[in-house]
Amino acid sequence: MNNIFDKLKAYSDSDYYAFHMPGHKRNLDLMDGTSPYRIDITEIDGFDDLHHAEGILRDAQERAARVYHADETHFLVNGSTVGILSAILGTTEKGDSILVARNCHKSVYHAIYLNELDPVYLYPKFDTEQGLSTEIDVADVQKALEEHPKIRAVMIVSPTYDGVVSDIEKIAEIVHAKGCPLIVDEAHGAHFGFDPYFPKSANIYGADLVINSLHKTLPALTQTALLHVNGDMVKRRKVKQYLDMLQTSSPSYILMASIDACIGMLEETLETHSDARPDYKYKNIFSEYANRIEALRKDLKRLKYLKIIQTDNTDRYDRSKFVISVKHAPMSSHELYEILLHRYHLQMEMLAGTYVLAMTTVGDTQEGLDRLRDALLEIDKEIDTKQGRPAAIETDLPLSGRQPALEKVWTIAEAVNRTDKIQKRSFEDSIGCISVEYAYLYPPGSPLIVPGERITKEAVEILHWYQEHDFSIEGLQSEDGIEVWIDG
Repeated sequence: MNNIFDKLKAYSDSDYYAFHMPGHKRNLDLMDGTSPYRIDITEIDGFDDLHHAEGILRDAQERAARVYHADETHFLVNGSTVGILSAILGTTEKGDSILVARNCHKSVYHAIYLNELDPVYLYPKFDTEQGLSTEIDVADVQKALEEHPKIRAVMIVSPTYDGVVSDIEKIAEIVHAKGCPLIVDEAHGAHFGFDPYFPKSANIYGADLVINSLHKTLPALTQTALLHVNGDMVKRRKVKQYLDMLQTSSPSYILMASIDACIGMLEETLETHSDARPDYKYKNIFSEYANRIEALRKDLKRLKYLKIIQTDNTDRYDRSKFVISVKHAPMSSHELYEILLHRYHLQMEMLAGTYVLAMTTVGDTQEGLDRLRDALLEIDKEIDTKQGRPAAIETDLPLSGRQPALEKVWTIAEAVNRTDKIQKRSFEDSIGCISVEYAYLYPPGSPLIVPGERITKEAVEILHWYQEHDFSIEGLQSEDGIEVWIDG
């Protein structure tokens, strides 16, 4: 039987190309490296302690803060998840009310559960034509804060998995006017601010706590992330206490070295060309990368049936993400995903109801981008040369893929902690009942149903659709039903 290492080695030796995280794309020419076993140590003399940083790790975190224009930055080796948990727990008290974008990652809901918070949900806008969830409406934030004066913190995700960025500057102004801190899950935006082609970081726009996953869009190892703290609305000591509790007491020096090397690369890109040394390896890395993916976008404008979609506002969209829509093609997103994988050996990041997602980063090679271009153009040409004019498949995806808006009856903690009158019911028989389970697609990991919400016909229809089309639904104890609270 193959062990994990053997399987990874065989895969890395194959010609499969990664249009998914981690952002280094296994590009050994990009970052210097060595055997992890040679540099794997513990907190020995001279190497500091992440939980009480006074030396080399303190200096490294301060450098990261300067690069990201943050007041204070913490290294995370448990991924953005631990940053999100610590940010929410560090800015709320047990039982507080929190304003939450309903398309947030599951770790946000775990923090809500742990602190028994009462969430008020914000649903993102939806572009029906594109089949894409877009930004959080500034007016919706204002309205929610006025209607729920007990809200103590605001949590949103920007950019989304698909690259959509909300107006952080205006949202921060509104949130701060109500005396609340703004937490931004910017996990997919660690590369923001390093070239004008990409949006600016939420740190620039006034967010109080910002979480970046370096490993998602930059050349850093999986699990590496940053938590930035800004301003005086946040109790920094409390946030740090939760980091100490939730993050491993044995942080990997391999991961921390990967973070520091990535920050070193970013720091080099910020040097002006006049000041940059001739031996600077990375000074133009983002501008060259932006030119490559813009050229790819222009080439893919030749597509007739497949389409690269994005929001109209390019200032608030991450063009490193390639959302490849099949809405005007005679094939399903599953078919496109499988063709790209098995015929062209291109591994996409995510499969959605009407599109597939390819993630690009500075780690991508020109050869890899060319392979994606050639594959998509060839698939599109095959459609065009079929006899007759092929009709697009009419998708019956309920709500066009929009997240179902459900009534919140209980908090997550109230629902999950109930032990009486709990039954497993078929999806059809659960309509009208209160869920005590999550149901979410992973990726992206934002729940379709949250414990404490009343299940609707639309929610059941969308669950059925995803099951029938071989999507993996996580969070449920079984595939043929859901646990609910029965009244009476």
